[in-house]
Amino acid sequence: MKVERGSGVALWRQIEQTLAADIASKAIAERLPNEIELAGRFNVNRHTIRRAVQALEARGLVRIEQGRGTFVQEDLIDYRLGRKSRFSHSLDHQQRQGISQIQSSATTIPRDEVCELLAIPAGTAVLQIDALDVVETRVIGVCTQYFPLPRFAGLDAHYAATGRIADALPAFGITEVNRKLSRVTARMPRPQTAQLLAQPKTQPILYVENVYVDAAGVPIEYGITRFAADAVQLLIEPETA
Repeated sequence: MKVERGSGVALWRQIEQTLAADIASKAIAERLPNEIELAGRFNVNRHTIRRAVQALEARGLVRIEQGRGTFVQEDLIDYRLGRKSRFSHSLDHQQRQGISQIQSSATTIPRDEVCELLAIPAGTAVLQIDALDVVETRVIGVCTQYFPLPRFAGLDAHYAATGRIADALPAFGITEVNRKLSRVTARMPRPQTAQLLAQPKTQPILYVENVYVDAAGVPIEYGITRFAADAVQLLIEPETA
């Protein structure tokens, strides 16, 4: 397929429109052909293809994953910020397959703000767990979670075995969890976070902080998740489960 030169419409724009139509018709449903293949299809140079693909990314039609290629953007995941809901519950509601993969865990002395949110004295040791939220093979969140000690000593082993913190907590007598606080900001990712999310360092992330309490209102977790903003949207439902 060739583009029309001298038509008054930039070559990259014609290619963008053609590829957008291919995506809409499902002719391209997952991964886009690479730059060389597209350059051959449209008989243009790779720079022109790159500009067309960047325009598709700006429209939210594709995502560019470093080292992997360009993919059609799937439907966004709704993360419901309800009183009793966690991210895993949102995935269940949408019939999406997800798991948390622990990268590390350690006993640590957190900064004073973390202790304050957990309602424990400053300088108190906590269990810190760093994990990745993976949905259908894609890393969409980089997590850091803090749990009071000694109450949750050994939680990391249960968490690793179940792949979901909601499934690990019952082993510690926690059968009811409520969201006490959520705070959401847009931030630029640190280089390591961008690498884990397979996104450019110049692309903002959703920085989501949560505090959860048990049935008695005692804080049991302070968590931070750095979400890929092109994968997740927040749905605020404060009065729902």
